[in-house]
Amino acid sequence: MKYYLVIPARYNSRRLQGKPLLNILGIPMILRTYNQCKKVVQESKILIATDDIRIKKICEINKIKVVMTSKKCLTGTDRISEVAKSFKADFYLNIQGDEPICNPSDIKKLIIEAKKNPNTIINGYTEIKDKELFYSEHIPKVVFRKDGRLLYQSRAPIPGNKKTKLVKSWRQVCVYSLPYRALKAFSSIKKKHNWKALRTWNY
Repeated sequence: MKYYLVIPARYNSRRLQGKPLLNILGIPMILRTYNQCKKVVQESKILIATDDIRIKKICEINKIKVVMTSKKCLTGTDRISEVAKSFKADFYLNIQGDEPICNPSDIKKLIIEAKKNPNTIINGYTEIKDKELFYSEHIPKVVFRKDGRLLYQSRAPIPGNKKTKLVKSWRQVCVYSLPYRALKAFSSIKKKHNWKALRTWNY
């Protein structure tokens, strides 16, 4: 079963310009993310997808495979959709470029689950136990159906209650597995919403 691990990296971030090249103890963030990924995935299977020549140059200097994507890409998944047109595989792992301390064991678990369910979109999540994380607009929260499928996703404190207190909630862990067929469907859906998970709702 063939797969690629793709690291989308955008320079023009609204919250932090040039984030992928942010220096962390002498090493750019994008390289730290890459180094975590290659602990569990062969380098030949790892691609960095970007629309910025500065990120491309850093990758080339470090002999990392890099794919240039359109500046019109709204999300990292849009970038991977473009990558999938040239690099065919059964599924694609999406590890965001701003995850310099991503846990290799999480990636390994994702690969195992993706191989078992190659036609299913898989998204990591974990329980929220800190009130600050629950109320933070920077943390994506998720709500599930009884069968474990995604029901909704928001940066608002969900699931809500009358007192808006943290009872039991989960947050997204930004590691995904995306089947080739899902990426084809995703790229054809009108980009009305920049929440990629919601654009794949009906897949």
